[in-house]
Amino acid sequence: MIHQVPQKVLFKHCDPAGIVFYPRYVEMINDAVEDWFTGPLQTPWDIFHHTNGCPTVEINVKFIAVTRHGDELDLQVQVTKLGNTSVSLAVDAYCRNDLRFAARLTMVCVDLDKTPVPWEAELRARIKKYLSKGVTRR
Repeated sequence: MIHQVPQKVLFKHCDPAGIVFYPRYVEMINDAVEDWFTGPLQTPWDIFHHTNGCPTVEINVKFIAVTRHGDELDLQVQVTKLGNTSVSLAVDAYCRNDLRFAARLTMVCVDLDKTPVPWEAELRARIKKYLSKGVTRR
């Protein structure tokens, strides 16, 4: 399964040349992951962070093509690996079927002391539904 999040590119995302300023992509990636947790994973980000956390410990973004103010992106979240305390994700952004960026990130479930802890069984089961043997592109 793939979780899809629409994202219209707004003025605030762009540099003076009218293209997305690359740090804004990282914000979009985080927003898509937060939407995934809050929506289909049934674990609202703000509530989850009262008892646990899920910091990003590694991120790599490959910028494929320019995205401009007004473009409509389709961010796609998919699990590439699920560990005992970690999850690796692919977050790809398309605009009219053209890949604009491809992000790969790893997040770790932690307790309030920032010590890695296993995923709660029900949450792990919901995450597992998004696990793919290979990243599926639409």
